[in-house]
Amino acid sequence: MTNQEPAVEGSLLLDEQLCFALYAAQRAVTAAYRPLLDDLGLTYPQYLVLLVLWERGETGVKELARALRLDYGTVSPLLKRLEAAGLVRRERAAEDERAVLVACTGRGEELRERAARVPGALLSATALDASQVARLREELRQLAERAEGAAKHAR
Repeated sequence: MTNQEPAVEGSLLLDEQLCFALYAAQRAVTAAYRPLLDDLGLTYPQYLVLLVLWERGETGVKELARALRLDYGTVSPLLKRLEAAGLVRRERAAEDERAVLVACTGRGEELRERAARVPGALLSATALDASQVARLREELRQLAERAEGAAKHAR
């Protein structure tokens, strides 16, 4: 089999695994983000939390976790570290004390301006143009949706 031939259904070759291609791409993209985010004092997951808050404003922890496709146990430590850094604040919702709301502090909002250069810098580093990014993002969204559906049916 040459590298140009399509993967055979059921192949156990590493380079023919979709999951491995996604894993390798995710690791490479995260590594490309690292120096950009180091300048901001953020990890990649912290950056994602701030992106949601910059877009939506004050948000419930449950909604934040849903937007990031993470569970509460993963989001909670991220929020604790961001709060300790003075970038977000957490407080109980007045109308429902069981719900916790998260919002950027002034310092978190100030970081937004510096973070605005990150997406363009990453595109420049990867040499992807806007149409390639849009196509790839849409294909990955569709794949995620299908995989989530398959995972639900497998339970």
